[in-house]
Amino acid sequence: MDKKLLEILVCPVTKGPLIYDKKNQELISKSARLAYSIKDGIPVMLEEEARTLTDEEIENLKG
Repeated sequence: MDKKLLEILVCPVTKGPLIYDKKNQELISKSARLAYSIKDGIPVMLEEEARTLTDEEIENLKG
C-alpha cells in the first residue's frame, strides 16, 4: 500500500484515519468499526462492502 495514498485516504463514514492491515489486505477504521478490503491493490471504500469488526479485533488494534 502506497504510504502517500494511505495519508490521503480517510474513512468514508467518519472521515477518520485508517490503519493498514497488511496481513489481511484491509484498511481499518476504528471509529466506524469497519474494515475496507483491498482488491488487486485498490481499496474498496464503500460502506456497504466493508466488513464489521468484532470487539476482539477492535481491542487488538494498534494506533
